[in-house]
Amino acid sequence: MLFEQITKNKRKTVGLFLVFFFFVGLVGAALGYFMWRSASMGLLIAIVLGLIYGVYVFSQSTDIVMQMNHAQEVSGPAEAPELWHVVEDMALVAQVPMPRVFIIDDPSPNAFATGNNPNQAAVAATRGILETLNRNELEGVMAHEMTHVRNYDIRVQTLAVALTSLISLLANFGTNFMFWGSGSRRDDDNNATNIVGVVVSLLVLVLAPMVATMVQLAISRNREFLADAGAVELTRNPQALIQALQKISQSQPMEEENVAPSSAGLYISNPLSAENMNKLFATHPPVEDRIAALGKM
Repeated sequence: MLFEQITKNKRKTVGLFLVFFFFVGLVGAALGYFMWRSASMGLLIAIVLGLIYGVYVFSQSTDIVMQMNHAQEVSGPAEAPELWHVVEDMALVAQVPMPRVFIIDDPSPNAFATGNNPNQAAVAATRGILETLNRNELEGVMAHEMTHVRNYDIRVQTLAVALTSLISLLANFGTNFMFWGSGSRRDDDNNATNIVGVVVSLLVLVLAPMVATMVQLAISRNREFLADAGAVELTRNPQALIQALQKISQSQPMEEENVAPSSAGLYISNPLSAENMNKLFATHPPVEDRIAALGKM
C-alpha cells in the first residue's frame, strides 16, 4: 500500500505538470490576446515565466513556502525541545530523514509539511499548537505530517501551490492592468471576432485563479484521509489524533498575515476562516468525517 501510494503520487506529479502547464499556457494566451491582441506573445511569456518560476520554486520550495507563512527555523533542540524531539521520533518511526523544523508565531494551533522530497522536507508548527496540545496529541499531528513526507504528498502539494500562484500572477497582471492594452488596439477592434476574443480572454483571466485553486484544494482534500491513517499506523494511537483535530477545529483561525492563502491546503486543518465555504472551495474534508474515520481504526 505504501509503495503503491508513493508511485501514484509520483505519477500524479507528472500529471499535475502537464495539466497546470497547459492551464498556464491557456492563461498566457488569454493575457496576450486581451492586452496585445496576440495570443502567441502571451503564450510565449507564460511558457518562459513558467519554466523560470518552476525551476526556482522547485529548487527553493521549502524556503519560499516558509517565507510565505512567516515561519522561523529552529536550529536545534534547545530552542523548542518538545517539538524537536517529537518530530525526530516521528521521522524515525516513519523511516524518513529528519526534516527542518520551523515555528510560526501565531496563537492558533496548526501545522504543515512541505518540500520536494523526504530529503528536503520541512515541518512547521504554530506557537498555538505547542501551547494547546499535549505530547501525545502533538505526536499524532507530526505523524500525520511525516506521512505526507513519506508518501511524497509534499511534492504534489508544493507543485500545486507554485503553479496556482503563477496562474494567479498572470491573471492578476491582466485584470489589474487591463487598460495597458489600449495603445496596442487596432482599428478593427470593433470587429465581432475581436470582441468575442476579448470577452473570452477576460473570462479566462477572471476565472483562472478560481479554477486553479479548486484543483489545488481537491488534491489537498484527497490526501488528508490517507495521512490520518498513516499517523495512526505510526503512533498506534488514533485517539491522540482525534483529540488534536478536535482542539484544532475548535480554535480561532490563524491571523491572515501569518498564512498565505495559496498554502492553506498544506496545513493539517484549514488555517483560514471557513465561513461561507462550500465543498468545492474547502481546503480539507470536514473534521467530523476525519474523526469518524479515525474512530473506526
